[in-house]
Amino acid sequence: MTKVLFVCVGNAGRSVMGEYLFRRLAGDRHEARSAGSDPGTTVHPQVLEALEEIGIDESDHVPHKLDGDDLAWADVAISTCSEEVCPVTLGVRRISWEFPDPKALPLEQVRAVRDEIERQVEQLVRELDEEATVA
Repeated sequence: MTKVLFVCVGNAGRSVMGEYLFRRLAGDRHEARSAGSDPGTTVHPQVLEALEEIGIDESDHVPHKLDGDDLAWADVAISTCSEEVCPVTLGVRRISWEFPDPKALPLEQVRAVRDEIERQVEQLVRELDEEATVA
């Protein structure tokens, strides 16, 4: 089982979509969390709506500040924002995915971000499943 930590700045958009999409696609084969370097207070409403459209309810998610416990827990950290602003995840295998910040985007564009994150997550889950089979 691989533990995947999705990170961004606010933990209110991209990293949250990554975490919840990963949980759905990986089932109980792998675990996921998310965190941000400067978390907001709530998830962006259009992110909630975009996930709700595909049957994911994450309305109870509370943005979480990235800390040492998260890094100690994680096997892999997925940064979902640009390297210039995304939190540092020292000591953890890092994969960088750069997506637009959905904070100010209309729902139609948030859907596109969601769909791209889902494609990346599907590929990651396949790779992690293959690694687990080989190990």
